[in-house]
Amino acid sequence: MRKDNALERIKALRQRLKTMLRSPSIRFSHSKPKATEEEFKLEFGKPQSIAYNLIGEKTGRILPLFKDLDQNLEKSDLKVNFKVYVSLTVFASILITFAVTALIPLLLFFVFNMPLLSALLFGIGGGLFTCAFSIIGFYVYPIYRADKHGRELDDELPFSTGYMAILASTGVSPEKIFYTLSNMSVPLAVSCEAKNIVRNVNLFGLDVISALEKTSNRTPSERFRETLQGIISTIHSGGNLAAYLREKSRVYMKLKRLSLKKFADNLSILSEIYVALLLTGPLLLVIMLAVMSMLGGSSLGMLSTDLLLNLLTYVGIPVCAIIFLIVLDATSPKW
Repeated sequence: MRKDNALERIKALRQRLKTMLRSPSIRFSHSKPKATEEEFKLEFGKPQSIAYNLIGEKTGRILPLFKDLDQNLEKSDLKVNFKVYVSLTVFASILITFAVTALIPLLLFFVFNMPLLSALLFGIGGGLFTCAFSIIGFYVYPIYRADKHGRELDDELPFSTGYMAILASTGVSPEKIFYTLSNMSVPLAVSCEAKNIVRNVNLFGLDVISALEKTSNRTPSERFRETLQGIISTIHSGGNLAAYLREKSRVYMKLKRLSLKKFADNLSILSEIYVALLLTGPLLLVIMLAVMSMLGGSSLGMLSTDLLLNLLTYVGIPVCAIIFLIVLDATSPKW
C-alpha cells in the first residue's frame, strides 16, 4: 500500500510539472509562491498564451525563417519568448487575413455597389496584402522597439554617466551605483538596463563583471555598450571609475549637442515633406477627381471617382499620417 501511494504521488507530481511547463506564460516569483485563480486566468488569457497553446507546437518548421528575430527580441526588452512571439505572429496574421478577406467584399458590394466579382477580387488581394503587412509588422516591431530603446539610452547617457560619476566619486561600489539607477523615481531606459544588472547579481548569483558583460552583449545602444565595457576594464585594472565616468559624460554631452543641431535641420526637411504629401498632394488629387467627374470621367478603370475619393480620404491620408508620425518619432530625441 505504501508503494502504491508513493507511486500515485509521483505520477501526480509529474503530471503537475508537465501542465506547468506547457504554459509559457506562468511566471514564477519568490515573493508570491502561490498565484491566485484570477491571476492564472489573466495570464492564460493573454493573446500570446492563446496563440502558443493553439499553434505553438506547429511552428517549428517556420522558426528558421525568423532566425534574426530572437536577438531583436532580446534587444527590444520585450518579455516574450521567441517561439511564443512567432506563434503570436502566425496566429494574428491568420485571423487578420480572414477578417479582411471577408470584410472588404461585403463593404464594396453592399456599401459602394461594386460588382460581386470585382469585390471578391479586391477582398482576396486585400487579404494577401494584409497578411504580408501583418507579418512584416510583427517582424519589424521588435527592431523598432530595440532602435527606440537604443536611442533613449543614447539620449540619457550624458546625464546618467554624470550621475554615476557623482556616486562613484563618493566611494559607492558599482553594484550600489546600478542599484540606485534601477530605483530611480523617473522612468528611464537606463533604469531598465540597471534592473537587469541588479537581477543578474542578486537573483542569478553572477558577479558584477559578468552581469555587466551579459548586459553589454544584449543592449541595443553602442554607446551604452562602450560605457559598460569601459567600466569593466576600469574595475579589472583598478583605475579611477569616477574620472572615467566624468570623461564619458563630457564626451556624450558634446555628441548630444551635435545630434540636436542635426535634428533641427532634419525637422525643417520633414515639415516640407508633410506640407507636400499630406496637405498639397491630397488637395490636388481631390480637385483632379472632381474635374474628371464633371467632364464625364465617372470611373478610372474599375474604380469610380467617388470610390477613389473615399479611399483617399479614409485610407490614404490616415495611413500617410501614421507613417509620418512613426518617422518623426524615430528621428526625434527624447531629451
